[in-house]
Amino acid sequence: MSTESPTPPVNWSVFVTAAPTLARTVEDRFGAFTHHVLATLRKDGSPRTTGLEVRFLDGELWLGMMPDSLKALDLRRDPRFALQANPGPGTGMGGGDVRIGGRAIEVTDPGTKAGYVKEAEPPEPFHLFRTELTEVVRTHVEDDTCLVVEIWKPGEPVRTLRRT
Repeated sequence: MSTESPTPPVNWSVFVTAAPTLARTVEDRFGAFTHHVLATLRKDGSPRTTGLEVRFLDGELWLGMMPDSLKALDLRRDPRFALQANPGPGTGMGGGDVRIGGRAIEVTDPGTKAGYVKEAEPPEPFHLFRTELTEVVRTHVEDDTCLVVEIWKPGEPVRTLRRT
């Protein structure tokens, strides 16, 4: 039996502190387009992918959703998610492919939601989830010949893999 304690929940600001260069690149990729792809788990365990807007505010990565949307109901039942930045038009994928994995925790506190509304102006009513990160991955091509994969997990440094 392991005596190690599990890694505490990690929000966006912890990731920014641990891997600032990768975090900036990830934010830029998500900022390049409005809509991205969220994967959640249905009741039967199969994946569901849907479009989603994301916000980086006050050291958190926020997911806002329409009331009783299937993705919100999925996350209420099972908070695990994967989020992929919109690759954009064509095949260039400027900045690379960026994915975030983690858990989405619903926020119902009226003060927190009011602060979010002040910054993001979502249609009311809405579900709001803050995220706890389990993995951030960026894949890109360097010098037209080398595939580079950067992987960050809580408590670990960024690991970079190169394949030519």
